[in-house]
Amino acid sequence: MKIGWIGTGIMGSPMCGHLMDAGHEAVIYNRTKAKTADLEKKGASVAVSPGEAARGRDVVFTIVGYPADVEEVYFGDQGILEVVTPGTILVDMTTSSPDLAIRIAEAAKAKGASALDAPVSGGDVGAREARLAIMVGGEQEVFDRVKPMFDAMGKTIALLGPSGSGQHTKMANQIAIAGTMIGTVESLLYARRAGLDLEALIDVIGTGAAGSWTLNNLGRRIAKGDMDPGFMVMHYIKDMGIALAESKRMKLSLPGLALVESFYHAAMGRGLERAGTQSLFLVLDELNAERTGK
Repeated sequence: MKIGWIGTGIMGSPMCGHLMDAGHEAVIYNRTKAKTADLEKKGASVAVSPGEAARGRDVVFTIVGYPADVEEVYFGDQGILEVVTPGTILVDMTTSSPDLAIRIAEAAKAKGASALDAPVSGGDVGAREARLAIMVGGEQEVFDRVKPMFDAMGKTIALLGPSGSGQHTKMANQIAIAGTMIGTVESLLYARRAGLDLEALIDVIGTGAAGSWTLNNLGRRIAKGDMDPGFMVMHYIKDMGIALAESKRMKLSLPGLALVESFYHAAMGRGLERAGTQSLFLVLDELNAERTGK
């Protein structure tokens, strides 16, 4: 197919690359043009606006930073919805708000097009290795048409319900990650204070009931002192904010998520906004040092 791809960052670049490897012709756009270089070398054409990347395409994918960025690339000047034609499928893979996903689907339908919200989980490694989990909201017929393209990017792909359902599923995912992340960090802080080798510890407890993707992947980065981003702190704060806003709208209290969000805001205050989410370890380590002097 002829695809448009908007957003060629840590996740978007390898994901688009997999589709190109599968034979799809790509026109790409990124606000920072330097981030399009790798895909341009693979044969992608570079557009000067989201609308240009979307014009005449069969399927248009977006994976950008924040809901405001999604709003801009779809509804803004030179945006996707200015040029979309009947039959086009729009696929937003950004983690964004369910309400915005529904708005995009309604606007696409008014133009004779279709839309899916399809956020992903699996981080930079999952994107590079095409092992992402892709959670989708939209119509079955549209999902079926795009499914082979999702298969090129991920291993676990599911349609969860109508428009907005993909985003709600991603919120549930991010809420679960908040708990496993703080558990991983506290476990490794405890192990280090007890004088244990962190890599050896993960080798053992990572195969049992304590095992999780967070422990076995980000825990090993912590053990090595690697705080480089697979997923940036500032983007996770965005996700937690959406989840807390949605839970408030649903009259649902999530005190654990609120606590973890507060720690990540502390990470932002320490200049870690572009570090990986595993840098929560540094925050709790520092807080313990302040409290105990160790």
